Amino acid sequence: MRSQLPRAPEAQAQKGHNELGELPVWNLDDLYPGNDSPQLKADLEAAKKEAKSFEADYKGKLEDLAKSGQLVAAIKRYEALSDLTGKLGSYAFLQYVRNTQDPEKVKFLGDLSQALTDLSTGLIFFGLELNRIDEGVLETALAGDAELGRYRPWFTELRKAKPYQLEDRIEELFHEKSVTGASAWNRLFDETMASLKFDVDGEELNLESTLNYMSDKNEQKREAAFRGISTTLHGNERLFTHITNVLAKDKEIADRWHGFQDIADSRHLENSVEREVVDALQTAVRAAYPRLSHRYYKMKAKWFGKDQLNAWDRNAPLPTSDDRVYDWQSAKDTVLEAYGAFSPALVEIAEPFFAKGWIDAPTKDGKSPGAFAHPTVPSAHPYLMLNYLGKARDVMTLAHELGHGVHQVLAGPQGALMAPTPLTLAETASVFGEMLAFRSMLAKTTDPRQRFAMLSSKVEDMLNTVVRQIAFYTFEREVHTKRKEGELTTADLNKIWLDIGAESLGPGIKLNDGYDIFWAYIPHFIHSPFYVYAYAFGDCLVNSLYAQYEKSSEGFAERYFELLKAGGSKHHSELLAPFGLDARDPKFWDLGLGMIERLINELEATQP
Repeated sequence: MRSQLPRAPEAQAQKGHNELGELPVWNLDDLYPGNDSPQLKADLEAAKKEAKSFEADYKGKLEDLAKSGQLVAAIKRYEALSDLTGKLGSYAFLQYVRNTQDPEKVKFLGDLSQALTDLSTGLIFFGLELNRIDEGVLETALAGDAELGRYRPWFTELRKAKPYQLEDRIEELFHEKSVTGASAWNRLFDETMASLKFDVDGEELNLESTLNYMSDKNEQKREAAFRGISTTLHGNERLFTHITNVLAKDKEIADRWHGFQDIADSRHLENSVEREVVDALQTAVRAAYPRLSHRYYKMKAKWFGKDQLNAWDRNAPLPTSDDRVYDWQSAKDTVLEAYGAFSPALVEIAEPFFAKGWIDAPTKDGKSPGAFAHPTVPSAHPYLMLNYLGKARDVMTLAHELGHGVHQVLAGPQGALMAPTPLTLAETASVFGEMLAFRSMLAKTTDPRQRFAMLSSKVEDMLNTVVRQIAFYTFEREVHTKRKEGELTTADLNKIWLDIGAESLGPGIKLNDGYDIFWAYIPHFIHSPFYVYAYAFGDCLVNSLYAQYEKSSEGFAERYFELLKAGGSKHHSELLAPFGLDARDPKFWDLGLGMIERLINELEATQP
């Protein structure tokens, strides 16, 4: 796979703080060498010209093209244009997230986003008109042309949206207004969050560094970080409440016009997953709260000699935890060794991320918090963003995001239309990669107390991925449902957050004063409503996959790679079938949840 990717110069390195070593930073030259580069300007002009030509050549003519066997040419031109505009948009976004406080980067992102929105407005007709082609005509065209038939999965997904599509001019209006609607509020949230400072014992920190202290061994430092987050978020609660209200209403308007019945149906459609599958996941996880999160946090409280943990103790490391700092080289070696033990091919795909400037690791003021893998476009390659601080969890995050990157590289040959993976399967490679790294690190740990602490940390990560994300999903459902009745106050949002927190975390966790506002910093609520269930879906799925791998590893890697290579070209039921798994089976979720329960059983049996 490496030879299929554009070559890039060696990554630049930036000296990390403390003992982290040389942390890599992005080299975006594979996209464009600069905001004012002739290549970027030429591509933008080419995209604008092609968009106008495309509309002139094909609008109102698609059914005739399908009948005459010439539709595939239009599909290929549309795919090529999607790759080009995706490359432009990816570059603008990636240069922005490294410093969201730089006025020039902010303006560049805004101007380029507006230009891409303007040119793409003329392309909205394409999907709408394709869906108006007679079913028999389209089927005949797909069956009679092998090149066009390759796009059958894309057409299948497109046709699912047919009942919800509106008249062309209305869809164009929704599209154009997005720049001053949801996108504008997203940008306001991002820039506000990146600019906020949090007081931790007199030290002014950004969000990422403050959240890092929430898992510090020192309880006073954890509490100080908790208080700092609460104080700053409460100080900005009017803004965050307003953003939440506006975006929930914006979504309700769009859903109502398009005819979606359930508040999450548009997300399910995008994810190519049935509502009943997600409902079954939510029901299974909520039913498991008592035997998972409730039980675990009661146990943890006893380990800390308390009847109840404070909110800032939820992710506190155990006294026996391995608190050594992993420098960047150690993190890289740990992850690649774990990947290599599964398959040398996995390392071959992963290595260019480290060698060619595809990772941005340092944390700094103005940089977006969190971590992500951006797929960019199939003609380029993905980029990973981290905020690396050297903890074991940061090593796990590297393994996680690298899994995303590997998945995106493998799916790339599907092309711009079918490479993107539905969110239900988008977390598969990331969570699997994280599991590989964890199992490798655990196998090397011989000290029983340290091993116990590692198991405990893994259980907490799983609870954060499954229980917490389903609690987030439940929170969103409550917020969006109640928003239909009118604006929500900060007190309304805080109450929903506290009620759902109590349900999901159980009596082992005290929801201290100040915890009520913690909903405000969760970016998924802003950027992608109802995204969060994908994490729980992915974790339970990977737990089931890993159980199959442990039973019999023979041929597993080959089947696993085929799953990743499929991208968005196959439904989850088809991709899971070779592993004997079916997400539509209610028992499927019990398999994934059962692995978490087994780890809790092991902790209970071996607790110090």
